[in-house]
Amino acid sequence: MSNSTAHRYYLGLISGTSADGIDAALVRFEDSDDASLQAELVAAHTLPWQPDIRARLVWLGQGGALDSLDELGELDAQVGEAFADAALAILDASGIERSHVAAIGSHGQTVRHRPYAAYPFSLQIGDAARIVERTGITTVADFRRRDIAAGGHGAPLLPALHHALLHDPTEQRAVLNLGGIANLTLLPREGAVRGFDTGPANALMDLWCHEHTGRPYDEAGAWGATGQADPALLERLLDDPWFAQPPPKSSGREHFQRKWLAPHLRSGTLAADVQATLRELTARTIADALRASQADTQRLLVCGGGVHNPVLMASLRDALPGVALASTAEFGLDPDHVEAMGFAWLARQTLRGKPGNLPTVTGAAGLRILGAIYPA
Repeated sequence: MSNSTAHRYYLGLISGTSADGIDAALVRFEDSDDASLQAELVAAHTLPWQPDIRARLVWLGQGGALDSLDELGELDAQVGEAFADAALAILDASGIERSHVAAIGSHGQTVRHRPYAAYPFSLQIGDAARIVERTGITTVADFRRRDIAAGGHGAPLLPALHHALLHDPTEQRAVLNLGGIANLTLLPREGAVRGFDTGPANALMDLWCHEHTGRPYDEAGAWGATGQADPALLERLLDDPWFAQPPPKSSGREHFQRKWLAPHLRSGTLAADVQATLRELTARTIADALRASQADTQRLLVCGGGVHNPVLMASLRDALPGVALASTAEFGLDPDHVEAMGFAWLARQTLRGKPGNLPTVTGAAGLRILGAIYPA
Protein backbone atom coordinates (compact mmCIF):
# COMPACT_ATOMS: atom_id res chain seq x y z
CA MET A 1 0.00 0.00 0.00
CA SER A 2 1.40 3.40 -0.95
CA ASN A 3 1.94 6.18 1.55
CA SER A 4 -0.78 8.17 -0.22
CA THR A 5 -3.41 5.65 0.83
CA ALA A 6 -1.95 4.53 4.14
CA HIS A 7 -3.97 6.87 6.35
CA ARG A 8 -7.30 6.94 4.59
CA TYR A 9 -8.60 4.34 7.05
CA TYR A 10 -10.46 5.24 10.22
CA LEU A 11 -12.17 2.87 12.62
CA GLY A 12 -15.41 3.77 14.37
CA LEU A 13 -16.74 2.05 17.49
CA ILE A 14 -20.10 2.51 19.20
CA SER A 15 -22.48 0.73 21.51
CA GLY A 16 -25.79 2.54 21.28
CA THR A 17 -28.77 3.09 23.55
CA SER A 18 -29.95 -0.48 23.04
CA ALA A 19 -26.58 -1.79 24.30
CA ASP A 20 -26.97 -4.93 22.20
CA GLY A 21 -23.37 -5.03 20.99
CA ILE A 22 -20.34 -3.02 19.93
CA ASP A 23 -20.54 -1.98 16.28
CA ALA A 24 -17.20 -1.55 14.54
CA ALA A 25 -16.75 0.03 11.11
CA LEU A 26 -13.52 0.35 9.16
CA VAL A 27 -13.92 3.23 6.74
CA ARG A 28 -11.90 4.76 3.95
CA PHE A 29 -12.64 8.42 3.28
CA GLU A 30 -11.95 10.43 0.14
CA ASP A 31 -12.40 14.15 -0.43
CA SER A 32 -13.13 14.63 -4.12
CA ASP A 33 -13.30 18.42 -3.59
CA ASP A 34 -13.84 20.85 -0.76
CA ALA A 35 -17.59 20.20 -0.65
CA SER A 36 -17.78 16.49 -1.38
CA LEU A 37 -17.00 13.52 0.83
CA GLN A 38 -16.92 9.86 -0.17
CA ALA A 39 -16.91 7.09 2.41
CA GLU A 40 -16.29 3.42 1.71
CA LEU A 41 -17.22 0.88 4.38
CA VAL A 42 -14.28 -1.51 4.08
CA ALA A 43 -15.39 -3.89 6.84
CA ALA A 44 -18.02 -4.05 9.57
CA HIS A 45 -18.42 -6.22 12.63
CA THR A 46 -20.63 -6.39 15.74
CA LEU A 47 -19.25 -7.86 18.95
CA PRO A 48 -22.03 -8.96 21.32
CA TRP A 49 -21.76 -7.90 24.94
CA GLN A 50 -21.13 -10.48 27.62
CA PRO A 51 -24.56 -10.93 29.25
CA ASP A 52 -23.46 -9.79 32.72
CA ILE A 53 -21.84 -6.62 31.37
CA ARG A 54 -24.84 -5.82 29.19
CA ALA A 55 -27.20 -6.26 32.15
CA ARG A 56 -25.21 -3.71 34.14
CA LEU A 57 -25.05 -1.28 31.23
CA VAL A 58 -28.81 -1.45 30.66
CA TRP A 59 -29.41 -1.03 34.39
CA LEU A 60 -27.20 2.06 34.48
CA GLY A 61 -28.74 3.48 31.32
CA GLN A 62 -32.19 3.25 32.90
CA GLY A 63 -31.13 5.38 35.82
CA GLY A 64 -29.83 2.60 38.05
CA ALA A 65 -26.89 3.19 40.38
CA LEU A 66 -23.85 1.07 41.06
CA ASP A 67 -22.84 0.36 44.64
CA SER A 68 -19.54 2.27 44.54
CA LEU A 69 -17.12 4.30 42.46
CA ASP A 70 -14.91 1.21 42.45
CA GLU A 71 -17.59 -0.71 40.58
CA LEU A 72 -17.97 2.11 38.03
CA GLY A 73 -14.19 2.26 37.56
CA GLU A 74 -13.99 -1.48 36.93
CA LEU A 75 -16.91 -1.35 34.50
CA ASP A 76 -15.23 1.50 32.62
CA ALA A 77 -12.13 -0.69 32.28
CA GLN A 78 -14.16 -3.73 31.18
CA VAL A 79 -15.99 -1.71 28.54
CA GLY A 80 -12.69 -0.30 27.29
CA GLU A 81 -11.28 -3.82 26.95
CA ALA A 82 -14.39 -4.94 25.06
CA PHE A 83 -14.10 -1.99 22.67
CA ALA A 84 -10.46 -2.92 22.06
CA ASP A 85 -11.55 -6.49 21.34
CA ALA A 86 -14.04 -5.20 18.76
CA ALA A 87 -11.36 -3.07 17.08
CA LEU A 88 -8.88 -5.94 16.91
CA ALA A 89 -11.52 -8.34 15.60
CA ILE A 90 -12.43 -6.12 12.65
CA LEU A 91 -8.78 -5.46 11.82
CA ASP A 92 -8.04 -9.19 11.84
CA ALA A 93 -11.06 -9.91 9.65
CA SER A 94 -10.27 -7.15 7.17
CA GLY A 95 -6.56 -7.85 6.79
CA ILE A 96 -5.81 -4.13 7.10
CA GLU A 97 -2.60 -3.48 9.01
CA ARG A 98 -2.88 -1.38 12.14
CA SER A 99 -0.27 1.03 10.79
CA HIS A 100 -2.67 1.93 7.98
CA VAL A 101 -5.39 3.15 10.37
CA ALA A 102 -5.02 6.83 11.21
CA ALA A 103 -7.27 6.70 14.26
CA ILE A 104 -10.06 4.97 16.11
CA GLY A 105 -13.13 7.01 17.02
CA SER A 106 -14.73 5.47 20.11
CA HIS A 107 -18.12 6.66 21.28
CA GLY A 108 -18.09 4.41 24.32
CA GLN A 109 -21.27 3.36 26.12
CA THR A 110 -23.60 6.08 27.36
CA VAL A 111 -24.61 5.42 30.96
CA ARG A 112 -26.15 8.84 31.65
CA HIS A 113 -27.36 11.63 29.38
CA ARG A 114 -28.63 14.67 31.27
CA PRO A 115 -28.86 17.65 28.90
CA TYR A 116 -31.59 19.26 31.03
CA ALA A 117 -29.76 19.09 34.38
CA ALA A 118 -28.72 22.21 36.27
CA TYR A 119 -25.19 21.33 35.16
CA PRO A 120 -25.83 19.43 31.91
CA PHE A 121 -23.64 16.42 31.17
CA SER A 122 -23.40 13.23 29.15
CA LEU A 123 -21.32 10.34 30.46
CA GLN A 124 -19.86 7.62 28.24
CA ILE A 125 -17.64 4.88 29.66
CA GLY A 126 -15.06 2.69 27.93
CA ASP A 127 -11.49 3.56 28.86
CA ALA A 128 -9.91 4.89 25.66
CA ALA A 129 -6.40 4.47 27.10
CA ARG A 130 -6.97 0.72 27.08
CA ILE A 131 -8.04 0.83 23.43
CA VAL A 132 -4.79 2.61 22.53
CA GLU A 133 -2.72 0.24 24.62
CA ARG A 134 -4.27 -2.87 23.08
CA THR A 135 -4.38 -1.68 19.46
CA GLY A 136 -1.44 0.71 19.18
CA ILE A 137 -3.71 3.10 17.25
CA THR A 138 -4.39 6.72 18.18
CA THR A 139 -7.88 6.90 19.65
CA VAL A 140 -10.30 9.81 19.85
CA ALA A 141 -13.07 9.58 22.46
CA ASP A 142 -15.33 11.64 24.70
CA PHE A 143 -17.02 13.43 21.79
CA ARG A 144 -20.05 14.89 23.55
CA ARG A 145 -18.59 16.96 26.40
CA ARG A 146 -17.24 19.87 24.37
CA ASP A 147 -20.55 20.52 22.68
CA ILE A 148 -22.32 20.39 26.06
CA ALA A 149 -19.75 22.78 27.54
CA ALA A 150 -20.64 25.14 24.68
CA GLY A 151 -24.31 25.03 25.68
CA GLY A 152 -25.42 22.19 23.39
CA HIS A 153 -27.00 18.81 24.00
CA GLY A 154 -23.99 16.85 22.75
CA ALA A 155 -26.45 15.01 20.51
CA PRO A 156 -27.22 14.12 17.82
CA LEU A 157 -23.70 14.25 16.41
CA LEU A 158 -24.10 12.63 13.00
CA PRO A 159 -26.26 15.11 11.02
CA ALA A 160 -23.13 16.72 9.51
CA LEU A 161 -22.08 13.33 8.11
CA HIS A 162 -25.64 12.64 6.91
CA HIS A 163 -25.50 15.92 5.03
CA ALA A 164 -22.08 15.16 3.52
CA LEU A 165 -23.15 11.74 2.25
CA LEU A 166 -26.91 11.92 1.67
CA HIS A 167 -27.90 15.49 0.86
CA ASP A 168 -29.52 16.05 -2.55
CA PRO A 169 -30.05 19.64 -3.76
CA THR A 170 -33.05 18.51 -5.81
CA GLU A 171 -35.03 16.82 -3.01
CA GLN A 172 -36.31 17.57 0.47
CA ARG A 173 -34.85 14.73 2.50
CA ALA A 174 -34.59 13.54 6.07
CA VAL A 175 -32.57 10.77 7.68
CA LEU A 176 -34.09 8.68 10.47
CA ASN A 177 -31.95 6.64 12.85
CA LEU A 178 -34.03 3.93 14.50
CA GLY A 179 -31.79 2.92 17.38
CA GLY A 180 -32.81 2.65 21.01
CA ILE A 181 -33.91 6.27 20.64
CA ALA A 182 -35.11 7.66 17.30
CA ASN A 183 -33.55 10.79 15.86
CA LEU A 184 -34.11 12.80 12.71
CA THR A 185 -31.72 14.74 10.49
CA LEU A 186 -33.44 17.27 8.24
CA LEU A 187 -31.71 17.75 4.87
CA PRO A 188 -33.54 20.50 2.99
CA ARG A 189 -32.62 21.24 -0.60
CA GLU A 190 -31.23 24.55 0.65
CA GLY A 191 -30.66 25.94 4.10
CA ALA A 192 -29.35 24.79 7.45
CA VAL A 193 -29.19 21.16 8.50
CA ARG A 194 -31.24 20.43 11.62
CA GLY A 195 -31.64 17.35 13.77
CA PHE A 196 -33.04 16.12 17.07
CA ASP A 197 -34.29 13.10 18.98
CA THR A 198 -37.97 12.30 18.53
CA GLY A 199 -38.45 9.80 21.36
CA PRO A 200 -38.20 6.06 21.97
CA ALA A 201 -37.63 3.58 19.16
CA ASN A 202 -36.25 0.13 19.96
CA ALA A 203 -35.34 0.65 23.63
CA LEU A 204 -38.88 0.40 25.03
CA MET A 205 -39.95 -2.33 22.61
CA ASP A 206 -36.86 -4.39 23.42
CA LEU A 207 -37.41 -3.94 27.15
CA TRP A 208 -41.07 -5.00 26.96
CA CYS A 209 -40.30 -7.93 24.68
CA HIS A 210 -37.58 -9.23 26.99
CA GLU A 211 -39.80 -8.86 30.03
CA HIS A 212 -42.67 -10.86 28.49
CA THR A 213 -40.99 -13.32 26.12
CA GLY A 214 -37.43 -13.64 27.39
CA ARG A 215 -36.10 -12.65 23.97
CA PRO A 216 -33.81 -9.62 23.71
CA TYR A 217 -35.89 -8.05 20.93
CA ASP A 218 -39.01 -8.64 18.85
CA GLU A 219 -37.48 -10.13 15.72
CA ALA A 220 -39.06 -8.61 12.59
CA GLY A 221 -41.79 -7.18 14.85
CA ALA A 222 -43.56 -10.55 14.76
CA TRP A 223 -44.77 -10.62 18.37
CA GLY A 224 -46.01 -7.04 18.32
CA ALA A 225 -47.88 -7.82 15.10
CA THR A 226 -50.05 -10.30 17.02
CA GLY A 227 -51.40 -7.45 19.17
CA GLN A 228 -53.54 -4.40 18.57
CA ALA A 229 -52.47 -0.90 19.51
CA ASP A 230 -54.47 0.51 22.42
CA PRO A 231 -55.61 4.05 21.44
CA ALA A 232 -56.16 5.16 25.04
CA LEU A 233 -52.72 3.94 26.12
CA LEU A 234 -51.15 5.62 23.11
CA GLU A 235 -52.73 8.96 24.02
CA ARG A 236 -51.54 8.67 27.62
CA LEU A 237 -47.99 8.04 26.41
CA LEU A 238 -48.14 10.91 23.93
CA ASP A 239 -49.20 13.27 26.72
CA ASP A 240 -45.62 13.43 28.01
CA PRO A 241 -44.53 17.11 27.73
CA TRP A 242 -41.13 16.05 26.31
CA PHE A 243 -42.72 15.31 22.94
CA ALA A 244 -44.00 18.87 22.63
CA GLN A 245 -40.65 20.48 23.40
CA PRO A 246 -39.05 22.29 20.48
CA PRO A 247 -35.54 21.38 19.30
CA PRO A 248 -32.77 21.23 20.26
CA LYS A 249 -33.79 18.12 22.15
CA SER A 250 -32.29 14.77 23.06
CA SER A 251 -33.11 11.91 25.39
CA GLY A 252 -32.22 8.37 26.39
CA ARG A 253 -33.09 5.39 28.53
CA GLU A 254 -33.02 7.58 31.64
CA HIS A 255 -36.34 9.08 30.56
CA PHE A 256 -37.98 6.46 28.34
CA GLN A 257 -37.71 3.38 30.53
CA ARG A 258 -39.83 0.90 32.49
CA LYS A 259 -40.58 3.40 35.27
CA TRP A 260 -41.80 5.86 32.66
CA LEU A 261 -44.09 3.28 31.08
CA ALA A 262 -45.54 1.73 34.27
CA PRO A 263 -47.94 4.51 35.39
CA HIS A 264 -49.63 4.52 31.99
CA LEU A 265 -50.48 0.81 31.98
CA ARG A 266 -53.85 -0.56 33.02
CA SER A 267 -54.59 -4.03 34.32
CA GLY A 268 -55.97 -6.46 31.79
CA THR A 269 -54.10 -5.04 28.80
CA LEU A 270 -52.50 -7.83 26.82
CA ALA A 271 -48.72 -7.73 26.65
CA ALA A 272 -48.74 -7.98 22.85
CA ASP A 273 -51.13 -5.02 22.70
CA VAL A 274 -48.69 -2.95 24.75
CA GLN A 275 -45.93 -3.93 22.32
CA ALA A 276 -48.09 -2.88 19.38
CA THR A 277 -48.81 0.42 21.13
CA LEU A 278 -45.10 1.08 21.71
CA ARG A 279 -44.52 0.49 18.01
CA GLU A 280 -47.22 3.00 17.14
CA LEU A 281 -45.78 5.45 19.67
CA THR A 282 -42.47 5.33 17.79
CA ALA A 283 -44.13 5.81 14.40
CA ARG A 284 -46.48 8.54 15.60
CA THR A 285 -43.83 10.64 17.36
CA ILE A 286 -41.49 10.43 14.37
CA ALA A 287 -44.26 11.39 11.94
CA ASP A 288 -45.48 14.25 14.15
CA ALA A 289 -41.95 15.61 14.51
CA LEU A 290 -41.22 15.39 10.79
CA ARG A 291 -44.46 17.14 9.84
CA ALA A 292 -43.85 19.88 12.39
CA SER A 293 -40.24 20.53 11.34
CA GLN A 294 -40.14 19.78 7.59
CA ALA A 295 -43.65 19.22 6.33
CA ASP A 296 -42.63 19.01 2.67
CA THR A 297 -40.22 16.09 3.13
CA GLN A 298 -40.19 13.95 0.01
CA ARG A 299 -37.89 11.11 1.07
CA LEU A 300 -37.04 9.60 4.47
CA LEU A 301 -33.87 7.50 4.56
CA VAL A 302 -33.81 5.03 7.46
CA CYS A 303 -30.89 3.44 9.28
CA GLY A 304 -30.41 1.67 12.60
CA GLY A 305 -31.71 -1.66 13.85
CA GLY A 306 -35.36 -0.67 13.45
CA VAL A 307 -35.03 -0.73 9.66
CA HIS A 308 -35.16 -4.55 9.96
CA ASN A 309 -38.60 -4.43 11.62
CA PRO A 310 -41.02 -4.55 8.67
CA VAL A 311 -44.03 -4.00 10.93
CA LEU A 312 -42.53 -0.78 12.30
CA MET A 313 -41.58 0.34 8.80
CA ALA A 314 -45.16 -0.29 7.67
CA SER A 315 -46.45 1.80 10.59
CA LEU A 316 -44.12 4.61 9.53
CA ARG A 317 -45.39 4.44 5.95
CA ASP A 318 -48.97 4.61 7.20
CA ALA A 319 -48.12 7.58 9.41
CA LEU A 320 -46.28 9.43 6.60
CA PRO A 321 -48.40 9.19 3.45
CA GLY A 322 -46.73 10.85 0.52
CA VAL A 323 -43.22 10.42 1.92
CA ALA A 324 -41.01 7.84 0.19
CA LEU A 325 -39.32 5.60 2.78
CA ALA A 326 -36.09 3.80 1.95
CA SER A 327 -33.21 2.16 3.74
CA THR A 328 -29.92 4.02 3.54
CA ALA A 329 -28.66 0.81 1.90
CA GLU A 330 -30.36 1.97 -1.29
CA PHE A 331 -28.05 5.00 -1.21
CA GLY A 332 -24.83 3.14 -0.46
CA LEU A 333 -24.76 3.24 3.35
CA ASP A 334 -25.14 0.04 5.39
CA PRO A 335 -28.01 0.91 7.79
CA ASP A 336 -26.50 -1.20 10.57
CA HIS A 337 -23.20 0.65 10.59
CA VAL A 338 -23.96 4.29 9.78
CA GLU A 339 -23.41 5.29 13.41
CA ALA A 340 -20.09 3.47 13.69
CA MET A 341 -19.03 5.10 10.41
CA GLY A 342 -20.01 8.40 11.96
CA PHE A 343 -17.56 8.02 14.82
CA ALA A 344 -14.81 7.10 12.38
CA TRP A 345 -15.63 10.37 10.62
CA LEU A 346 -15.68 12.33 13.88
CA ALA A 347 -12.20 11.01 14.74
CA ARG A 348 -11.04 12.17 11.32
CA GLN A 349 -12.54 15.62 11.89
CA THR A 350 -10.75 15.92 15.22
CA LEU A 351 -7.35 14.96 13.84
CA ARG A 352 -7.83 17.39 10.96
CA GLY A 353 -8.70 20.19 13.38
CA LYS A 354 -12.23 20.51 12.02
CA PRO A 355 -15.52 20.78 13.94
CA GLY A 356 -17.78 17.79 14.39
CA ASN A 357 -20.93 19.40 15.72
CA LEU A 358 -23.63 21.52 14.12
CA PRO A 359 -25.01 24.30 16.34
CA THR A 360 -28.30 24.22 14.41
CA VAL A 361 -28.68 20.64 15.67
CA THR A 362 -27.28 20.56 19.19
CA GLY A 363 -27.89 24.16 20.23
CA ALA A 364 -24.22 24.79 21.02
CA ALA A 365 -22.86 28.34 20.91
CA GLY A 366 -20.81 27.53 17.81
CA LEU A 367 -18.82 25.00 15.84
CA ARG A 368 -16.43 23.00 18.01
CA ILE A 369 -13.67 20.46 17.52
CA LEU A 370 -14.88 17.45 19.49
CA GLY A 371 -13.19 14.71 21.44
CA ALA A 372 -10.04 13.98 23.39
CA ILE A 373 -7.05 12.49 21.59
CA TYR A 374 -5.18 9.54 23.10
CA PRO A 375 -1.99 9.28 21.06
CA ALA A 376 -0.54 5.91 20.15
